[in-house]
Amino acid sequence: MWDFETDPEFQARLDWADQFITDELEPLDMVLRHPLDRTDPLREATIPKLQEQVREQGLWACHLGPELGGPGMGQVHLALLNELLGRSRCAPVVFGCQAPDSGNAEILARFGSPEQKERYLQPLLAGEIFSCFSMTEPHGGADPKVFTTSAVRKDGTWVINGEKWFSSHARWASFLIVVVVTDPDAAPYSRQSMLVVPVETPGVEILRNVGIAGQDHGDGSHAYIRFSNVEVPESAMLGSRGQAFAIAQTRLGGGRIHHCMRSVGLVRRAFDMMLERAVSRTTQGELLASKQLVQEMIAESWLQIESFRLLVLRTAWKIDQYDDYRRVRGDISAVKAMMPRVITDVAARALQVHGSLGVSEEMPFISMIAEGHHMGLADGPTEVHKLTLAKELVKSAQPAPDVFPSGHLLRRRHAAELKFASLLG
Repeated sequence: MWDFETDPEFQARLDWADQFITDELEPLDMVLRHPLDRTDPLREATIPKLQEQVREQGLWACHLGPELGGPGMGQVHLALLNELLGRSRCAPVVFGCQAPDSGNAEILARFGSPEQKERYLQPLLAGEIFSCFSMTEPHGGADPKVFTTSAVRKDGTWVINGEKWFSSHARWASFLIVVVVTDPDAAPYSRQSMLVVPVETPGVEILRNVGIAGQDHGDGSHAYIRFSNVEVPESAMLGSRGQAFAIAQTRLGGGRIHHCMRSVGLVRRAFDMMLERAVSRTTQGELLASKQLVQEMIAESWLQIESFRLLVLRTAWKIDQYDDYRRVRGDISAVKAMMPRVITDVAARALQVHGSLGVSEEMPFISMIAEGHHMGLADGPTEVHKLTLAKELVKSAQPAPDVFPSGHLLRRRHAAELKFASLLG
């Protein structure tokens, strides 16, 4: 059965979250340095209390199933909630579903040893610590075939050497999940393994923290890290040797769709501001809303947002139905590829409608456009996702029966004449 309505019980929880974000989190966004920075007294005085309110509502860590302490609400309900969370920088942390911790918790739950789950997973789920997924490298981005950061076995330990780039939130993390080359002579996607590395391990050095242009304040939140003879025990391996690529796909599938869910809320903020400006500002003797080109911007933005949102919801529904990210791989790539364009297009139109104010640092549109480009690179570049989608689509395509295509009009007309020969005379 098709149904485009949210059940009343969950809608009431969404209404609570909506008001909570408006009243508490959006104002906090304006004054908080960073929601993960525990050295900020304001953060410590506000975030834990707000997290407790979320727990009381049963909305903590909604991406997790009951076996991991979450409500197990499913991806469709999660998508509806994430639309709201996307409006606020603080919201994912307050609701216990921030990246990369959400994905790291998933792979620790699936592949971690009992010791790793006790030491890292439980405090991570409780929001007591933060983590980092350290995969990309400065010379090769996210292409595992060219990774050079290595781990060599020595006297019951793994010795790590190399550099990692754009390791998000490393400066606030208690541990890193590091993708390392352990089997350089194996097949390209079986060379890498994952190791759990406490940040205080000797030899782990953050060379610098990099910020997103137009977004980060201070030193940035994406680390450039060097590993110099970093030693961890053999038990630090997450999953099996050579399994890093397969494990990464497990976490990235969910992470990608969750980014898309939150982006719906982000882009709606830009759209709402565009509408407000259109009915507020007068030029050449009439409201902007009366200008046909502005009307075209509004219409195009609405069409993009609603199309994107429905594709996200359908993908979430498929994940709930199949419980297998691999079966929804093409759909996830589709929404991931669509997301950057929707964000940048709508934010750019909203900026244009606001004129010189829109391009200034007094409005958020430049930051939103930067986020669109950021999302076009995070968890795999848009171009790669388009290729993935195309490959999935052509799998079900059948070649033409002969030199002429099956849709050839002469072929179809001849088939129709044979079918209705007795009536055509």
